[in-house]
Order: sequence, then structure tokens, then C-alpha cells
Amino acid sequence: MSISVGADYYMNNMAQSSQTAKASKLQSSLGSLDVANASDEELLESCRAFESYLVEQMLKGMEKTIPKDEDEKENDYMEQFGDLLYEEVGKMISERNELGLAQQLYEAMQCERASR
Repeated sequence: MSISVGADYYMNNMAQSSQTAKASKLQSSLGSLDVANASDEELLESCRAFESYLVEQMLKGMEKTIPKDEDEKENDYMEQFGDLLYEEVGKMISERNELGLAQQLYEAMQCERASR
């Protein structure tokens, strides 16, 4: 019996609970944000957090579409740390405004706030 079986189970459960917690935190952050009274920094940060999370989820979904060759050995590092990689890539894309979704959301929220 290998100890890695238990470790794999633990890591998978930990990753799932981490994703659930992250999604709940983002939802409560966005749900409690009062757009009318929020500062520009708070509004932009919420938009960036959403964009970062969206990119992270897209990357994870894209990884699942890659066909696995039966002879190909699984990358242990990607299994253990892939989630962290995707999270950091999502943050970097959002911070550098490479996708531009956060900026578009921010501008739309500012227009909504101005029209009230």
C-alpha cells in the first residue's frame, strides 16, 4: 500500500474545498459591494478579482480538454501545484490588464453608478 493514495485523496479534497471557499469569498465580496458608494479602487479590485477567477477557471477547464496519451506519464508537479499555477496566471493577466475584462466591467459599473 502506498502512502501517495491517501495524499492524493487529501490533496484532491483540499483543492475542491479551496475552490469552493474561493468562489464563496468572491461571491460575498461582489454581493456585498455597494456600487453606488464604493470607491473607484474597491470597484476596480472587485472587477480584477472576478477576471482573475474567471481566467483561472477557464485554464482549468481547458486543461481537461487535452487528450492524455496512455503511455504518457502524469506530471506529479502539475497534479500537486497546477491550481496554484492557474491562480497566479489569472492574477497576472488581471493585474496587467491583458484580457481587459476587468476594465470593461469597471467602466460599465461606473456608467451604471453615474446614471443613478
